Amino acid sequence: MKDYTDVQLQENYEKFTDLLKETFSGDRLKRLLNLYSEDEYGLRLVTAPASAKAHFHNAYVGGYLDHIMNVYKGCVGSKKLWEMMGATIDFTDEEMVFAALHHDLGKLGDKKQGEYYLQQDSEWHRKNRGEIYKFNSNLQYMNVTDRALFILQSYDIKCTWKETLAIKLSDGLYDENNEAYLKSYNPDHELKTNLPRIVHNGDFIACRSEYDTWVRGK
Repeated sequence: MKDYTDVQLQENYEKFTDLLKETFSGDRLKRLLNLYSEDEYGLRLVTAPASAKAHFHNAYVGGYLDHIMNVYKGCVGSKKLWEMMGATIDFTDEEMVFAALHHDLGKLGDKKQGEYYLQQDSEWHRKNRGEIYKFNSNLQYMNVTDRALFILQSYDIKCTWKETLAIKLSDGLYDENNEAYLKSYNPDHELKTNLPRIVHNGDFIACRSEYDTWVRGK
């Protein structure tokens, strides 16, 4: 696991906001910068873990931001591969970056109800289950992607239908609720964009590489 200093966490934040400024503009950029400002979700963005258990992925302070940046990189690489193989790229780079950076936004919790992950205070759970963090029971349960879309609309940040589906389906068939979209036998229900597949590819690659990094450093 990584052990970031405050200076390194600040550098990670600046890399993230630089990417926002490179990709977005106008009112959308303004609203995104507000969402991630110090008074809103900025602190959680740079300190939140990406998961609760060490053997999952990035269960450390700053792990969430590392993860979404890795997903972004994975999406960029996946898009190049899909293009090389002749697949249809029917979305913009802005849509791809937006979905990659916000697919796990729900893991930052709720402004009023608190953070999504809390430090695990049970030594038994830490030792026997590898739980470094635990779910905040004060939060109303929501699927992570549902909470992500809820947070975005709370800050009046609009999503295209392609971004919405890419965020919602980012876990692919690991989430059984996605089967209606991804296992449809009705051609009329077939996804009309490849963006959800690209974002899922990026997320899967990021999770596996993060796990492998953990194994090597274990």
